[in-house]
Amino acid sequence: MDILRKQLGNIGCNNIEEKLALYKGYMDAILEANKSINLTRITEPEEFEKRHFAESLLPCADEAFAAAERIIDVGSGAGFPGVPMAIAFPQKEFVLLDSLAKRMDLVAGICADLGIGNVSCVHARAEDAARDDSMREAFDLCVSRAVAELNVLSEYCIPFVKTGGTFVAVKGKGYADEIEAAEKAIDVLGGEIDHITPESDDEKAGACVYIVKKNSTPEKYPRQAGKPSKKPIR
Repeated sequence: MDILRKQLGNIGCNNIEEKLALYKGYMDAILEANKSINLTRITEPEEFEKRHFAESLLPCADEAFAAAERIIDVGSGAGFPGVPMAIAFPQKEFVLLDSLAKRMDLVAGICADLGIGNVSCVHARAEDAARDDSMREAFDLCVSRAVAELNVLSEYCIPFVKTGGTFVAVKGKGYADEIEAAEKAIDVLGGEIDHITPESDDEKAGACVYIVKKNSTPEKYPRQAGKPSKKPIR
């Protein structure tokens, strides 16, 4: 895991070999479970390390992540990017949110078996969870690489973020068009695009879009389950 070893050093992690053992254990457990439940199409170890681990850690180099103590991963799926972040930074608290109970139960069990104690798994739709008083505007940082357009993803995620906190959307190629289409939604929800990394004109590389929460999200958002995706804020 040379790519991951180097990246962990670059983001200031210690006890790197111990952490690499946890990453290996998590990968092995996910790939074993993947034989019976659809978790990932990436099954080659080197590609798994690159796509699921190294890419998950990209936001960890940013000041917004460094300042955050409580972090939520919305649409976590098989635990990405939340679990790789949690392994790297055991002093931070992570909540993983996903709408499929089977996935969350599996991830919770693997984390328990490996002793990854700074992760909690919540089974709920984002639209419902963000109306829970214990979760609404309760996080310093929200991160998501869920497959949704940025205007939809913003309605799922920004309500979880405290005023002054940050939402990080990990996006693939073509994100510039998504940003333009999401400007109104981000503003309505109380956010403002702060910066994008890496600073590049090559959209094929993808990027992390950092949205700072400037104002409290209006009470009407998020709308009821299913509505953000069917009728995005435009």
